[in-house]
Amino acid sequence: MFSAFSSIDYHSIRAKTPAETALKRLSGIGEVLSGLDIPAIQTQDDMARALWTLDTADKCIRTILTEFRAERTTEVVREAKGLIGLIELARDEISGYRDGSRVLS
Repeated sequence: MFSAFSSIDYHSIRAKTPAETALKRLSGIGEVLSGLDIPAIQTQDDMARALWTLDTADKCIRTILTEFRAERTTEVVREAKGLIGLIELARDEISGYRDGSRVLS
């Protein structure tokens, strides 16, 4: 699970500017989130894991925005807002499962 994060740090080291570092980290978070298969959620444990992943990604994005406050570019902000928006959509979809539109074992 953490191998994805170690590659993010490796790629971030090779960035030329702080903004590029932030973008590479955000891109890595996007890669991790793209592996989240919401339609495959079958159990309460699957749902809890998916929500934990989304919450963790959201916290990481907000940490990156704070860490790179002085170096933020419009591209960094746009990428972060896009990921946060996708996280919110995914949470809404998972909430539909919780509200009974999909039966979980």
